Amino acid sequence: MSKDKIKAMKTVETLNEGLKREYRLTITAQDIDARVDDEVKSIAPTVRMPGFRPGKVPPNLIRKMHGEALSADALNKAIDQGVRDLMTNEKLRPALQPAVSLADGYERGKDAEITVALEVLPEIETPSIDGLTLERLTVPADDKAVMAKIEEFAAQMKRFEDAPKTKKAASGDQVIIDFAGSVDGVAFDGGTGEDMAVEIGSGQLIPGFEDQLVGVKTGDEKTVKVSFPEDYPVDTLKGKAAEFAVTVKQVKIPAESRIDDEFAKSLGLESLDKLKELMKDQVEQELNGLTRTYMKRKLLDQLAANHDFEVPPTMVEAEFNQIWQQLEHEASHEEDPEAAKAELEKDRDEYRSIAVRRVRLGLLLSEIGQANGVQVSNQEMQRLIMQAAQQYRPEDRQRFVEYVQQDALAAAQLRAPLYEDKVVDFLFEKAEITDREVTREEIEAAIEADDDHVHGPGCGHDHDHDHKPAKKTAAKKPAAKKEAVKEEAKAEKTPAKKAPAKKAAAPKAEKDAADEKPAAKKAPAKKAAAKK
Repeated sequence: MSKDKIKAMKTVETLNEGLKREYRLTITAQDIDARVDDEVKSIAPTVRMPGFRPGKVPPNLIRKMHGEALSADALNKAIDQGVRDLMTNEKLRPALQPAVSLADGYERGKDAEITVALEVLPEIETPSIDGLTLERLTVPADDKAVMAKIEEFAAQMKRFEDAPKTKKAASGDQVIIDFAGSVDGVAFDGGTGEDMAVEIGSGQLIPGFEDQLVGVKTGDEKTVKVSFPEDYPVDTLKGKAAEFAVTVKQVKIPAESRIDDEFAKSLGLESLDKLKELMKDQVEQELNGLTRTYMKRKLLDQLAANHDFEVPPTMVEAEFNQIWQQLEHEASHEEDPEAAKAELEKDRDEYRSIAVRRVRLGLLLSEIGQANGVQVSNQEMQRLIMQAAQQYRPEDRQRFVEYVQQDALAAAQLRAPLYEDKVVDFLFEKAEITDREVTREEIEAAIEADDDHVHGPGCGHDHDHDHKPAKKTAAKKPAAKKEAVKEEAKAEKTPAKKAPAKKAAAPKAEKDAADEKPAAKKAPAKKAAAKK
């Protein structure tokens, strides 16, 4: 059918306040009916009905059989077309997916009134990218740094050797144990295990368990009394007092680790020199990452200082909620969760200012990219999709790929981090950069100093600083580990510029559970998985 009727749809603006817009669209009954007629003609050749040859079923019978479904489909299509035309005719740039609702009391055969509510993106003046100056802090990947990395790697591959039977286990030693756990005298699922290797002081077991193994000898039997954490992943064990009958089968002590050609060969390499070569590449990547983090942060500080504009409240709210949920999650794993959350609450306004800054920077980077022709190629996008698909089970990966290909908002969300990095690289090329060689400790301290600094009200700055509020008392401060701004600590991501997906996420295929250990070894061995 002709789109003229849709274009002639009655449109009334009912709200224009800041970035908020609201419209009332009226879809006439005649328009809906005409769409139904079109649909009837479209499906008529395929309709089967006793007494009629294929394709010869009268339209009025088709309407009688499928009228309700056809009308609903026609209304939905008219609404979709009307919203698209509204965006085009009014030159609207929605910040998020518009909220579309059908007026209460709609009856089939009558005009339909539709409300479209949305927030639009702000009009941003062409961002100025002239005069950007940056200092690039570089750290050489010298022999000392490479050897420190190898030593760290060797420590992770710690070997243990049998100790004399009279040796009392100490922190850092390993004990091989059998155990049988019970709560209120009753054995529980997953509470029994054999030949478990436990390094005392590693934090492998539930709190208090390893401490009670200090001093045991080979052949000892001991009752270990502990309480499961309140956030333990098994509901029936949360907060419960438990006893474990432990048999110590062997005490082992750390074996001396020599970093030499033999150590390199144990890793499948030709020599220590080859290991150094590989580790130097890894160290260089890490150091380059620190350099980029520092430069990007300073770049975004300059952009934030020079640009100020209103941002969509719903985007800020979504960003703040993401930050706040992570902070609350971290606070819940403190020794005193309630005190940690109470302390966190004092900084709510400052974290909201972080959300505002992130949204503003996201929009600003997007505007800079569009103004300067920065693009993510189809090839790069396909690579992103395939990488993201790997987090799903093999049988669900194709569904995820199809979902992203069909949902423009989900694709935009996936594309956003790479697009931001490309815009940042573009700005690096435009900036005047001076180099200064520093130590790793110095560049980490510079990043940490930014993490602990916050511009508060009246500080003389006209922008919000995207770092966590300054520390108060260490005993009470949530361990957030900068989780809320960890993305910024890595590369100060600004997820606000992503186009939020209409759904919470892609069709959720459950991840493989193949890496779970047998239940028999879970109870004492597993701490709450939330802490990373």
